[in-house]
Amino acid sequence: MKLRWGLALVGVLGALVVPAAPASAVSAPVVRCTFTPTPSNPAARPVVRPLPVASTRGTVDVTFRFNYGPVTVRLDRAGAAPCAVHNMVSLILQRFYDHSRCWRLTNSARLGVLQCGDIYEVEKGGPGYAFPDEVTGAETYPRGTVAMGNQGPGTNGSEFFIVHSFANIPAKYSVLGRVIRGMSAIDRMVADGIIPSDPNGPLDGAPAHPVKIRRASAGW
Repeated sequence: MKLRWGLALVGVLGALVVPAAPASAVSAPVVRCTFTPTPSNPAARPVVRPLPVASTRGTVDVTFRFNYGPVTVRLDRAGAAPCAVHNMVSLILQRFYDHSRCWRLTNSARLGVLQCGDIYEVEKGGPGYAFPDEVTGAETYPRGTVAMGNQGPGTNGSEFFIVHSFANIPAKYSVLGRVIRGMSAIDRMVADGIIPSDPNGPLDGAPAHPVKIRRASAGW
């Protein structure tokens, strides 16, 4: 995909433009963020790193237009993970997620999630940088939660997951927000089944019917 650099820069700057609203979990109006290049894991698609400052005020709604239908997520800048929210908005404005696939679906007693944001395959194909976890240790992951996926501490990039049932997992994943419309589309993905992949078991693998993000957009 050819990147329009001027548009990308405007998009990244636009990620900071938010309506005034009281912050809850973070008291300062902005926080510093660290986005560190990962030369050993270069960007799967050309993007510029977000600006190193994130707002902690207000919310922003983003819509992922899947081949199953639209899913709208309300991202919470005032929560525990303002840098993660800032990053997702930046990637959406740069169209990083457009025409990508969600490579993993789980539906076990421990974990029921759809995992997206990897361009090539499960946990491969990020934005070419990483940033720290933003967790309090009190995070829970009920149905509708949207959180960052990672491959260990401080490896956040573009990967995220949507909880379709529940996720009994440690509080190690930064929570971005929650689905406010479109969970029925996720339910249809789950109903279509899973192609299991070892060693994760029969209820963990690729969606039986490919799940595609046709386009993602952000609006205030």
